[in-house]
Amino acid sequence: MSTARNPETIPAPVGRYVHQIEVGKPSRILFISGQIGIRADGSVPTDPVEQLDIAVDYVMKNLAAAGLGAEALTKITTYVVGSLDPAGRKAVLDKHLGAHVSCSTLVFVAALARPEYLVEVDAWAAE
Repeated sequence: MSTARNPETIPAPVGRYVHQIEVGKPSRILFISGQIGIRADGSVPTDPVEQLDIAVDYVMKNLAAAGLGAEALTKITTYVVGSLDPAGRKAVLDKHLGAHVSCSTLVFVAALARPEYLVEVDAWAAE
């Protein structure tokens, strides 16, 4: 069981996330390694929003493989090389997570494992 909170003692979130999630006595915690925007055929789109869509889809498939849904997602970290359209990012998260919000961190980095990778997403989930 988890409880999401935005403490009144700090400013409200500036985006699609919650400041904290407390996990109380979970029966399971799932850590999902960084997922990249590579298609099943091995191709990598050049659009970072499309890479994000693929990577978040893989996060969701990891959750499903563990018998969990979006509501179990407690933390998502997105690493981006270059820039990422904020509206595109929000649309991808809305598409995959629906109304569920988790803790979230967006980090801009110089590079990822290969030059064509522009986005990587890792996540934590709890039940």
